[in-house]
Amino acid sequence: MGRARLARLHGVATSYAPSPGKSVQTADDTVVAVLAALGVDASTPHAVRTALAAYEDGAGRALLPRTVVARPDRPPDLTGLPEGTVLRVETEGGGTADLGAPDPAALTRLPLGIHVLEAQTPGGRTARAPLIVAPDRVPAPPGRSHGFLVQLYSLLSRRSWGMGDLGDLADLAAWSGRALGTGFVQLNPLHAAVPGPPTDPSPYRPSSRRFPDPVHLRIEHIPEYADLAGTARLRADELAARAHTLRSEVLEGGALIDRDTVWALKREALELLWAVPLSPGRRAAYCDFLAEQGQALEDHATWCAIAERHGPDWRGWPDGLRDPRSPGTARLRHRLLDRIDFHCRLAWLTDQQLAAAQRAARDAGMAIGLVHDLAVGVHPSGADTWAQQDAFAAGMSIGAPPDAFNARGQDWGLPPWRPDALAAAGYAPYRELLRGLLRHAGALRIDHVMGLFRLWWVPEGRPPTEGAYVRYDGEAMLSVLALEAQRAGAAVIGEDLGTVEPGVRDALAARGVLGTSVLWFERDYGGGERDAAPRAEAADAADGPGAARAPEAVPDGSGRGPAGEGGAAREDVAAREAAPGPGAAARILAPGEWRSGCLATVTTHDLPTTAARLTGADVALRERLGLLAGPPERERSRATYELAEWMGELVRRGLLPEGQGDEEAAVKAVHRFLLRTPARMVGVWLPDAVGDRRPQNLPGTWDEYPNWRLPIAGPDGRPHTLEELAASPRLHALMRELSDGYR
Repeated sequence: MGRARLARLHGVATSYAPSPGKSVQTADDTVVAVLAALGVDASTPHAVRTALAAYEDGAGRALLPRTVVARPDRPPDLTGLPEGTVLRVETEGGGTADLGAPDPAALTRLPLGIHVLEAQTPGGRTARAPLIVAPDRVPAPPGRSHGFLVQLYSLLSRRSWGMGDLGDLADLAAWSGRALGTGFVQLNPLHAAVPGPPTDPSPYRPSSRRFPDPVHLRIEHIPEYADLAGTARLRADELAARAHTLRSEVLEGGALIDRDTVWALKREALELLWAVPLSPGRRAAYCDFLAEQGQALEDHATWCAIAERHGPDWRGWPDGLRDPRSPGTARLRHRLLDRIDFHCRLAWLTDQQLAAAQRAARDAGMAIGLVHDLAVGVHPSGADTWAQQDAFAAGMSIGAPPDAFNARGQDWGLPPWRPDALAAAGYAPYRELLRGLLRHAGALRIDHVMGLFRLWWVPEGRPPTEGAYVRYDGEAMLSVLALEAQRAGAAVIGEDLGTVEPGVRDALAARGVLGTSVLWFERDYGGGERDAAPRAEAADAADGPGAARAPEAVPDGSGRGPAGEGGAAREDVAAREAAPGPGAAARILAPGEWRSGCLATVTTHDLPTTAARLTGADVALRERLGLLAGPPERERSRATYELAEWMGELVRRGLLPEGQGDEEAAVKAVHRFLLRTPARMVGVWLPDAVGDRRPQNLPGTWDEYPNWRLPIAGPDGRPHTLEELAASPRLHALMRELSDGYR
């Protein structure tokens, strides 16, 4: 009982529900391991008693919580303060406010921001805590809009160096906003990757979520490029010629996108540009950027510089370098000043091109513009975990518990933030992360948004079946999100596919966070709440970080990532499993039954493209790779039945006047369906617009399928450049359906 109480005090669940009506107790040794990662010893009865006593003497007697959160009409609970206590606030702007006797309502009337609350008792006890005063809601999208969903690397133009870049993004935004009336472009995460070779191509296992990856730079758009002269100019021209060859191999020769080769060319070009003196105005802008980003950028650039010498896994660096604040690291920082400046410069250049892309979107009339994506976690050996070691739970990985469709659970290989460390820091790491991502965004998508409330922690060396849920302060996490989103004027979209505990979707909706609704899975499974459905239970494997990851992330060492990571990937399998034969499938939700607070889409980066689903190419691919959940005949039968059910629905609603059997017409019809829903945002998967048959990511694979390395292609598999996309009759015909639907 003592250990259970200790776990409860620290937010560690001692049971979980793998399916409705079933409860599984968490193993005692798992609880002990998770508490140890939170700095609490529960290994023996004596240790438990000591830890409970320490809690009562510490957090239990504290005058104030680690962080105090207030918002309009929701004052904080300060009822535990002794009578006669007086409060004082140091505001974010540098002012002070003496509140006198505790009046929680007075805190809600303070300016929005991050302040400091001080309490002093008549007996002389004092306490200080960060005070977050947040708005009730994140900004709403300005009206109803439609736009593209795209993986940037897959969008090659005739100017890119072997993969899509920020110049291509700006061009896509400028063209689609002006010519097609789109309101946004949603991207994959552009976070900095752990360098290779080989670099993990997944955008969902980054080195840092705080800074973007300079591999996305358009080299020719850097102003110093025009100033190259002499041998530097000749070398730059040689690199550009090699990039042209690399691009041609991808677009015309059937080669895969090779991030490492692209980066090798760009890095050398950037070395040449770094040697070009900045003009006085650009030098001043760069210095402002350095001052604004501060210690976070210096740490990131230092990690990059040390990684060039000692490899990208800081856990294997010499002892003196594993601590970013050690004397050894300080000495090496001094010796590597030039390399640190180089990596700081790359962060600045990337930030500039991101700003240019958002300006291009807004100048083209987009109400939202860029929608950036926040991955659920970071690589354990990357820059963020090195720089913020106290904020991460050592020896833990996040994942998903076992459920009815995956008895083994999942280990995503990503270390979790410590909720106690976040609270003690006033949520500064989270605030800085959001602020960086929202600098040049009209909206932010949050992968696995349920992680703002709880995450499944798996102790290192144990299977994911032996994990435990750890609770985060959802009110504080949402309040920080609302504050930073309001400051940026940005909407927020939560990826809420999969198992969602009761009340979470309501809490997100109450704060204005949009959900994600995928056409194929919007059905009435009964049981009331949306998340009390077989499709939601079955999709828990889809909650993860959007990637089929490297073999070391998979407990059984099979070289396969967990089936269905990062989007709705397992939902299509789950829906078919839930519908074993004609008449057994849950009813398709009518358009009017959809929620309005969502981004509605037909498919995602982890699902089959619409053309693949319509033609059966998705089942054929999974059969070829041995990924089917059952016998091929049964899977083909289920897919055929589900497709016929949907086509019948579209015909009954008059959304398929062209008749069945026409692939392009069917693609239009499913998007017509989306337009009849009240969804605030309707997203078109860009490959769907030209009939691409191939998924960008096939969950459950690693080297069996070229995840995250495919250019956008037509039905025949031939890659399409951005220029060809802009001229595609098929794309224009589809997008006319959406633009006409808003008139």
